[in-house]
Amino acid sequence: MLGGIPVQNKPKNEMPDAHIDETDRKIIAALLANARISYTDLAKEIGLSRVAVQTRINAMIEEGVIERFTAVVNPVKLGIGVSAFFNVEVEPKFLQEIADRLAEEPSVTSLYHMTGPSKLHMHGLFVDNPAMETFLKEKLYPLPGIMSVDCQVLITRYKSRMGWRL
Repeated sequence: MLGGIPVQNKPKNEMPDAHIDETDRKIIAALLANARISYTDLAKEIGLSRVAVQTRINAMIEEGVIERFTAVVNPVKLGIGVSAFFNVEVEPKFLQEIADRLAEEPSVTSLYHMTGPSKLHMHGLFVDNPAMETFLKEKLYPLPGIMSVDCQVLITRYKSRMGWRL
């Protein structure tokens, strides 16, 4: 049940149709603006009771509409100087093994299975170019089934967003 409307049960490999109403959308918008807002302040903003807001948020978490609450840290402020995107072409029989191994790497911030000649698209953060080179030589290139690696280093970040905006 989400926002007073039942969520259809579908097989695990199909996306469920999460029905959210306008109140749920307002709650999500407020959380996107400030995920640290209290239930009380959010309730005042939305025009519901604190308990109703908390119940709706818990339902959205349970249904997977809200995946997590997190802090977004600017890597440059922590001395991380290199942000790079990689297209990694992989032999199909090694795809899952390589994805599993790369997903465990602390430098890898995102990893996607993509269509087209590059099977994996990956983003990584590194202190500097030598750290990225070490990652390539010691972690990525030795993996079985790697056919090619294309790397593009970020120059300027104009926009960055996590998740979906309603």
